Amino acid sequence: MPGEDLPPHRRQMAKGAFGVLLLSLLMVPILQPACQRFFSMASAYVSGTLSAAFVTCPNETVGKEIARAVVEKRLAACVNIVPRVTSIYEWKGKIEEDSEVLLMIKTRSSRVSALAEFVRSVHPYEVPEVIAVPIQEGNPPYLQWVEERVPAEKPAE
Repeated sequence: MPGEDLPPHRRQMAKGAFGVLLLSLLMVPILQPACQRFFSMASAYVSGTLSAAFVTCPNETVGKEIARAVVEKRLAACVNIVPRVTSIYEWKGKIEEDSEVLLMIKTRSSRVSALAEFVRSVHPYEVPEVIAVPIQEGNPPYLQWVEERVPAEKPAE
């Protein structure tokens, strides 16, 4: 029989390796669907397709109004409202310090301009903060959900 001329410890290693190989082959049908689903979700997102936009508001009431409106208009999938943010900035030659709320808005990068335009039209500040950064990576099902909620183009009214 092949392998009989091997020392006992080598024979044991060969049997162990064979057992691992056999077990691996038996697990393929079980693991394959899960791996395919994971890797297909992971590779579906194109880096930078989505953005996180940030908007500061004077209070929670204004923040909630803007948040609700951008979700209803499908300019955003989700808005987190972070309370009690302290902003220090220079305005008209004077250093200011204000308590604000921060909106963290998840949207498509292609919709950031429309989002900014809408925010400027309803925001009480003379110059509202609307900045966005591209999302490089994230939880694939969440990113897919954002893509499904926010159309690439303006939806028909």
